[in-house]
Amino acid sequence: MSFKTKVKEWGNSMGIVIPADLVRLEKLKPNEEVIVEIRKSNVLKETFGLLKGKEIDAQKLKDELRREWQ
Repeated sequence: MSFKTKVKEWGNSMGIVIPADLVRLEKLKPNEEVIVEIRKSNVLKETFGLLKGKEIDAQKLKDELRREWQ
């Protein structure tokens, strides 16, 4: 299972929050060990990488990306 979250500063450390619906789904308990895979998210690079070699309407793409960012 994967999900997108933001890294937060907690004192001198960094941390993430696991969404409540995922906690319930996976039946996670406090102090339980989990494995976390770290990958930086780069939405623009992923989006434009998918469009390589395809003809696109630039204005339509811009409008769709703006809707996603809001």
